Amino acid sequence: MAPIETQLPRIGITCGDLNGIGMEIVLKAFSDPRMCEICTPVIFASAKVVSYHRKAGNFINLHYQQVKSTAELQPGKINVVNCWEADVNINLGEIDPVVGAFAIKSLKAAVKAYDEGGVDAIVTAPIHKAASYHETDFPYSGHTGFLAEHYRDKAIMLLCEGDFRVALLTDHIPLANVSETITAEDLEIALRKLYKSMRVDYGLQKPKIAVLGLNPHAGDEGLIGIEEQNIIGPTVEKLRNENMTIFGPFPADGFFGRGRQAQFDVVMAMYHDQGLAPFKALSFGSGVNITHGLPLIRTSPDHGTGFDIAGQNIADENSFRQSVFLALEVFKNRKMHKEDTKNVLKQQVVPRRGDR
Repeated sequence: MAPIETQLPRIGITCGDLNGIGMEIVLKAFSDPRMCEICTPVIFASAKVVSYHRKAGNFINLHYQQVKSTAELQPGKINVVNCWEADVNINLGEIDPVVGAFAIKSLKAAVKAYDEGGVDAIVTAPIHKAASYHETDFPYSGHTGFLAEHYRDKAIMLLCEGDFRVALLTDHIPLANVSETITAEDLEIALRKLYKSMRVDYGLQKPKIAVLGLNPHAGDEGLIGIEEQNIIGPTVEKLRNENMTIFGPFPADGFFGRGRQAQFDVVMAMYHDQGLAPFKALSFGSGVNITHGLPLIRTSPDHGTGFDIAGQNIADENSFRQSVFLALEVFKNRKMHKEDTKNVLKQQVVPRRGDR
């Protein structure tokens, strides 16, 4: 009989920009005691800033444990790992590069803890990119770029709500650079990674992937763009010849309007707004941003820092809560996949007559 799993998954949580709504939605979500029945939350920040936000949001029934490292975690309780001792001058709603720098300290501490086996997944609260950029050694356009460089591999940004999933081939780059960035090699790598992620992280044995075209009307057979004929179409065909259920390129303008996303497990868009504008129009507030293609399990809410509503205690924590749920689901699915595929080759080897 297999041993009963007793340890709750440890979910690392970054604080995000402390002048925004990040800590508010974290504390709101974990004010529900049922959340600590399914995971052990580990907030990477400082007890001082958590106390500040606890008071600002009037979370009088929320209690947490202050620990020095993940080696001291108390299962089923909110743990706060002190990542700094300095005081933070929090002014809710203001963009402050000095405050933004602490969001990066939190992120780096959480990733380090994951790499060392201290947490099982990470949920990141929103950062303000400009504030983070100017005061730290963080020259990235967001979490995804940082994680891709940290693991020295291509990362795929994907937003999802239930079975509605949209992945991006290119993410935070200027629109003027999209066409020159798209290559057959990068598209093939991304689609292979996405296909594998659908199988491992979501348990889909034969995932169906739709690939959107880059140009209006998917290029109209070369009349208004050649990327579909020269790059996207041939790459899709190559992978389909390997028995991968990948289809396209589809014209992007009518794809979501006709509800075709429901026919596929995931849609690969060529650039940021092509995929995320329709996704957020259909699912804003309940979607989850997840990074695929890397060892790390990382999810995040589908919104930003919310400086305009910070301190008003009106931020909706649903997207953050869904981010925790998805991180737990992917963690479980990866464990199941690892167990299912363990020693597969050994099991398939048939001994020769002389070896029996």
